[in-house]
Amino acid sequence: MGSGIDVVHPADHRALAQKISETGVLLSEYPLGTKPDARNFPRRNQILSGLSLGVLVIEAPLDSGVMHTVWFALDQGRDVFCIPGSIFSPSSLGSNRLIQDGAKLITDAADVLEELNIARLEQQPSFPGFGQIEEIEAEEAGLLQHIGVEPIHIDELRRQAGMPVANVSSTLSLLEINGLVKQVGAMHYVRVRETAASYQPAN
Repeated sequence: MGSGIDVVHPADHRALAQKISETGVLLSEYPLGTKPDARNFPRRNQILSGLSLGVLVIEAPLDSGVMHTVWFALDQGRDVFCIPGSIFSPSSLGSNRLIQDGAKLITDAADVLEELNIARLEQQPSFPGFGQIEEIEAEEAGLLQHIGVEPIHIDELRRQAGMPVANVSSTLSLLEINGLVKQVGAMHYVRVRETAASYQPAN
């Protein structure tokens, strides 16, 4: 985090931070009470890349903070993967340039697993899918009703659900953590209904 572990930024992500703390970990090198500051985030990104096996870039303008994370990853000897984007989209200029410069082009999860020498181990029961939303919050359930098997953009979701964009964004994050939706690129989302897999290093 680019702040103290007790200072969630943006504030709308408090529920997401709580979910992460229950199943994973929140990490910060800053003292409690430290407010978010633009200077903190590059250092935060350097830790993120150092903790990772590799960095996957989905979208990145040329001057985005994502590019700084990529440079950190390269300095740390980490792999850099990129999903190609439209040549007409400013949001893809950085990721497409990285591919030109030698980053690994990724079209699906199998590409990443192969590069990292990670093999599929076994199938686990699927996450809750269609019709299995009784145990999630009303706002999450309401947004989920507008997401199906065809990708839908976050702006269209906001319009259909009649929710503020910040609420839509944080709710989508919670739905992703719960395994109910996934982002398929360029801020488009689909409902999850396939089985999930666990993985282990290949021999």
